Amino acid sequence: MSIYDYSILDRSGKEIGLKEYKGKVLIIVNTATGCGFTPQYEGLENLYKKYHDKGLEIIDIPCNQFGNQAPGNDDEIHEFCSLKYNTSFDQFMKSDVNGENELPLYTYIKDQIKEDKITGLKNKMAMKAVEKISTSTKKDGDIKWNFTKFLVDKEGNVVGRYSPTFKPEDMEADIKKII
Repeated sequence: MSIYDYSILDRSGKEIGLKEYKGKVLIIVNTATGCGFTPQYEGLENLYKKYHDKGLEIIDIPCNQFGNQAPGNDDEIHEFCSLKYNTSFDQFMKSDVNGENELPLYTYIKDQIKEDKITGLKNKMAMKAVEKISTSTKKDGDIKWNFTKFLVDKEGNVVGRYSPTFKPEDMEADIKKII
């Protein structure tokens, strides 16, 4: 299996095969509109604008599993992101990333890299606190909170997993290496 064997639903419910992204660098991120990390949309959009013409795509998957911080339907979430953060990258249907209803894509990518990259003592302590309140985190490799980011190279290999405390702009060096 590879990442290109999976499909996800766009926000209108249309099935999109990830094979459409062959040859692209991907950031796959579970997002929420009412989270302390929501301002990361700005960093994601900046990366998208800077590297989209060089082959970067962002796959934004809203998720309501962490503190119910992605309320509303897919259109409301999209409108919020477009108006507040001027996002222009692809946003997909709100979905689970952990548990019995998790997207098969997430089952696959979590298995590729089980631990988040976390830098700094403050961020490590913050993530330890988050782990204690995350009710959907049940097993090794599960997503711990909103804005966990996965980096996928042009061949479809998951090459990075970044904690919610890891800012999108801090991924730029890793993106430059594979773009």
